[in-house]
Amino acid sequence: MNDSQRVSILSEALPYIQSFSGRKIVIKYGGSVMEDDDLKKAFFRDIALLSSVGVCPIVIHGGGPEINNWLKKLEISPKFENGLRITDQKTMDIVEMVLMGRVNKQIVRGINKTGSLAVGLSGLDGNLIQSRELGDGSHGLVGEVTKINPEILDPLISKGYIPIISSIGSTMEGISHNINADFVAGEIAAAINAEKLILLTDTQGISKEKDKKESLVEKMNLKEARDFIDKKIVTEGMIPKTECCIRALAQGVKAAHIIDGRIEHSLLLEIFTNSGKGTMIVA
Repeated sequence: MNDSQRVSILSEALPYIQSFSGRKIVIKYGGSVMEDDDLKKAFFRDIALLSSVGVCPIVIHGGGPEINNWLKKLEISPKFENGLRITDQKTMDIVEMVLMGRVNKQIVRGINKTGSLAVGLSGLDGNLIQSRELGDGSHGLVGEVTKINPEILDPLISKGYIPIISSIGSTMEGISHNINADFVAGEIAAAINAEKLILLTDTQGISKEKDKKESLVEKMNLKEARDFIDKKIVTEGMIPKTECCIRALAQGVKAAHIIDGRIEHSLLLEIFTNSGKGTMIVA
């Protein structure tokens, strides 16, 4: 890339930087981007750059593969039903240890090394994420969000810190729950009146036909997103992600994006360029 191309890219980004300066953007960090060293480093730099130009990023993460690794080390067999982890108390202890004590701090450390300032939190801190048992309780300590208390985030964001939040919630009685990170991100985005919700995934976005690049839908509205679910165009793991976006938009988030985290700097490409790198759903 020559100097002229670099200047052209910066010029294209300028109106987006001006538009989103001071705005909150919630990013769900997951998929391959959490496992590939180059993708991780690129993500940390992207978050640092967003913060440096005045955007207020808030990162929500899970950590399924790392949880599975530690369960294996401790000779505990992971169990899933309908895509959800069966979480007994012993498994929940591992989930808390891995998400709050290991994955969260790895992300904080990675972002801090870029010169920005990240702060690690879980849903337990300041009762940030209140939860209850999901459905009939057949999945054990798997939970769903009942309430977000964002007051703990406001002073951090206003001082320029980047909150990094693990997807664990608890009841008022102190019972912890393992919660789907996509839905946590959506509920936090709605609670803090975020400008955008962005889900990093292992897919190119929402497509009309499976695995066909030319069928990517770059932009759709709420009705179209619901129709894609009803007509089973959106299937399998993309259903909860799309539903998460729909729910966030219905609660006032301006736009939701499902983007391909396997592409380096896809986050910046989606926010700061005309073309983007995924599907944007708008209200």
